[in-house]
Amino acid sequence: MIRDFFLGFIKIHILHHASKEPVYGLWLIEELGRHGYKLSPGTLYPVLHKLEDEKFLKLYSENVDGKIRKYYITTAKGLKALTKIKGKINELIKEIMD
Repeated sequence: MIRDFFLGFIKIHILHHASKEPVYGLWLIEELGRHGYKLSPGTLYPVLHKLEDEKFLKLYSENVDGKIRKYYITTAKGLKALTKIKGKINELIKEIMD
C-alpha cells in the first residue's frame, strides 16, 4: 500500500521536473534518490512509458557523445494535470497539517 502512495509522488516529481526542463532516466533516478526514492530502471521506465502513453509526457531522442539519449518533456495535457495536482496537494497539506 505504501508503495502505491509513493508511486503517485514519483509521478508528480517526474511531471514537475519534466515541466522545467527535459529529463532522462538516469537523471530522474538520481534526482528521485535525493528525495529518498530508490528506483531501478525496471521500476522507472514503465512509469515513464505509462505517462507517455497517457500523453502526459512526450519523448524525443538526441545524440549525446555518440549515444542516443531519450528525453522526456511534459505535454500541455501534463501541465494541465500538474496544475490540478498542485491545487489538490495544497488543499491536502492544509487539511492534514492543521
